[in-house]
Amino acid sequence: MEYWGLLIRTVIIYFVVFLIMRFMGKREIGKLSVFDLVISVMIAEIAVIVLEDMERPLWSGIMPMLILLLVQLGTAYITLKSRTMRLLFDGKPSVIIEKGKLNKEVMRKQRYNLDDLMLQLRDNKISTVSDVEFAILETTGKLSIIPKEQSDETVAESTSGNTSESNLDVKKVIPPKFRFEILPIPLIMDGKVQDKNLESLEKTRFWLKNVLQEEDVYDFKDVFLCTIDHKGKLFIDLQDRKPRY
Repeated sequence: MEYWGLLIRTVIIYFVVFLIMRFMGKREIGKLSVFDLVISVMIAEIAVIVLEDMERPLWSGIMPMLILLLVQLGTAYITLKSRTMRLLFDGKPSVIIEKGKLNKEVMRKQRYNLDDLMLQLRDNKISTVSDVEFAILETTGKLSIIPKEQSDETVAESTSGNTSESNLDVKKVIPPKFRFEILPIPLIMDGKVQDKNLESLEKTRFWLKNVLQEEDVYDFKDVFLCTIDHKGKLFIDLQDRKPRY
């Protein structure tokens, strides 16, 4: 009879954990943020405790897991609305390689060693550091690499929905001293102007407004996302509106 009880508890806990992980959202395991990873580990530990202790009421394990789910959903909603909270929970990307040169100070701060770097370079079929224009350590631990060959070309990417792209004179937009910490550079996110990024580019809201007007956009709030890359290409994705042609 005890084995049947363990079997039933195992099946119930399995489906509870499965549903909780589904509600947490679709993200690859390797791309979980630190916060999501902590929640996942805690849920797994609670599940193990409930299965090991047959004397413990089943609800005493399910309740904490549901509470953790509510915490995760609440945090996800807050970070969805606030970029400041996203940076607080997820952190910022770090530039490991810039223009073919290693940033040793950043590597020390991130405790990122050369073995990790060479492994991820090989995964991206990069033979030498000098072939890399930018290598950015994402908040998930993945290394995003932009080879020099790719950075010297104009790469056009088509996306579905209400988007547009325009090319600006990179010399007039990107100051020579500007250091790329995020590529591309967000200028507007969720209808809110990223003033710090504009200041880094030595530009103003007036400049941004004029650029948007050239694309028939007259209100910052109409823009869901606006970015500019290292080639001066402007990407605009509008809020829920019909696509512009």
